Amino acid sequence: MGLTRDAVFFDALANHARKSVAASELLLEMLDRLDDAPALVQRISDLEDEADKITHECLAALHQTWITPLDREEIHALITRLDDVLDCIEAASVRLVLFEITSALPDARLLAQDVVDACTVMSSAIQSLRDLKKQPNLLGLCVEINKIENAADAHYRNGLAALFKKGNDPLLVMKWRDIYDLLEHATDRCEDVANIIEGIVLEHA
Repeated sequence: MGLTRDAVFFDALANHARKSVAASELLLEMLDRLDDAPALVQRISDLEDEADKITHECLAALHQTWITPLDREEIHALITRLDDVLDCIEAASVRLVLFEITSALPDARLLAQDVVDACTVMSSAIQSLRDLKKQPNLLGLCVEINKIENAADAHYRNGLAALFKKGNDPLLVMKWRDIYDLLEHATDRCEDVANIIEGIVLEHA
């Protein structure tokens, strides 16, 4: 019974994280295939809807379960931050369509790749929560996410610098600034997940 109960939460977190990986990959694909953006954004929205359902089921189980495999505050924080990651990815994808972006900027693609990388490592870290005895590996994954987030910060700054150069169309600048912000926020939320996981590992050391 205990294993089944624990699996409810670990499965929810792992499944949610995998949807972020899939959505981030679709977002990166969008930047290379902007002609197909409407169809791709629909697939991302579908993933976000599925993840929302996972979030609601996880929170419901949290309220109905007396003993949880991790502190309930930790589970709540993890599923909430995971939801934030996917929300940022979806919002960026929607804006690519809404703003009628027809060609991707190089820095946008670098940032989108950072999001894919951060989500991929984050998913591995979430999966590893099932066995906290693998602490060195788990802490290493958290450090890797932090490094990716730092790289994303650099790509974000470089992207803004290029964007605000004299002569660029002000309207286009506004559109890309919004998209850049969301991509950078996605990596920030991945780092939030890493920080929560790091706290869990140290607490159970």
